[in-house]
Amino acid sequence: MTGTQPRFVVWLVVLASLLTACAPAVGLDEAATAQRTATSSAPPSAPDVDLVPRQTPALTPKPVPTPTPAPRAAFALNLYQEGDFVPQYTFDWCVAASIQIAHNLIDDTGGGTWTDRAQQGELWEMARARSSNSFNGANPLGWAKVLTAVGMGPYGVVSIADYEDALQTAARAIADTGRPVGLVMWSGRHAWVMSGFESFGDPGQFREFSVTGIRVQDPLYPHGSGQWGPSPAPNSLLTPEQLATQFVVREPRRWSSDLPTGYLLVLPIAKA
Repeated sequence: MTGTQPRFVVWLVVLASLLTACAPAVGLDEAATAQRTATSSAPPSAPDVDLVPRQTPALTPKPVPTPTPAPRAAFALNLYQEGDFVPQYTFDWCVAASIQIAHNLIDDTGGGTWTDRAQQGELWEMARARSSNSFNGANPLGWAKVLTAVGMGPYGVVSIADYEDALQTAARAIADTGRPVGLVMWSGRHAWVMSGFESFGDPGQFREFSVTGIRVQDPLYPHGSGQWGPSPAPNSLLTPEQLATQFVVREPRRWSSDLPTGYLLVLPIAKA
């Protein structure tokens, strides 16, 4: 029994050595590395991001507003002042009286009003001398020539086939020149003066406008005509329908003229 016990002790020592040789060995460097890995506080790397350029939205230009034309409105123009009217002193002198009225409408000072009877007779003779027709009277051509000769011109005679066009032409001429228009009435037998008008739309702003009223001076007032009707009072405002009862087309057969049939106007012409 004594010999066996030492051998058993030796065998235990050998067995312990073998177990120790099989255990994994850990060095200082590996331990330090493991410790740093476990306790590292470095921030995590940034995630991968696709760098796509930002798209700038296209700027849409603002539309340019279209100017809105001024709305048409009621318009009125009248050259008449108290005292401008002159009656014709004989039943033949309507052209001469209309020339006196035209002068008074143009001269707004009031200091040179033409009302004299003798002067009216002289103007009549001037108009007759510048006219030519079978009745030896004053025609629209002589009327226009005298207006020009005495310093109120230039004036001319026009014939317009359409009634509304004639009214628009007369109104535009007054607005453009500040001078009255002569109206050849009763198919060429009488003379009135158009001193103003009312319209829907300003002729100075609109090419197209409508004349709604006509200011007239009839030198035969207050007598009138049994055929054509009464004379309107000075500075009367007539509707186009009222004026049309006495302002009618004029045929050229009664006097020497190459103007076509139409509504005759003794029209102021804008000075150059």
